[in-house]
Amino acid sequence: MPPIGGLTDRVQLQRRDLAPETEGGHVASFMPIVTLWARVTAIGAREAQLADGRSVSISHTVVLRHRTDVRAGDRFLYRGRHLYVVSAEDLSGRKRFLGCRCAETMVVG
Repeated sequence: MPPIGGLTDRVQLQRRDLAPETEGGHVASFMPIVTLWARVTAIGAREAQLADGRSVSISHTVVLRHRTDVRAGDRFLYRGRHLYVVSAEDLSGRKRFLGCRCAETMVVG
C-alpha cells in the first residue's frame, strides 16, 4: 500500500453508457465520471491473435483512494491510454485504498 504522497499519476474514471440507435441496437460510449490521483503500475504483457492481426494485452494495477463506485467494465484514461477495469478490491480491508486490476489491448499488426 502506498503512502498518500505515492499517488502521483492523474487518471480519469470513465463509465460505459449505452444510447439507443434509431435503426435499433445501441451505441456504446464512455462518459467521464471524475479525475483522480492514483498509482499506475504495469505488471505484465502477452501477445495474442485478435481477428486477423496481432495484439498485445498489457496488465496494469491502478491503486487509488477507496471508492465504492468503481466496478468491472469501467475504464481509466491514463496518458491517452484506456485501461479497462477487470476487478476492484479493498487492499487493506480498512477502506483506505482500492486496487484495480486493469487490461489494455493494442493491435500491433
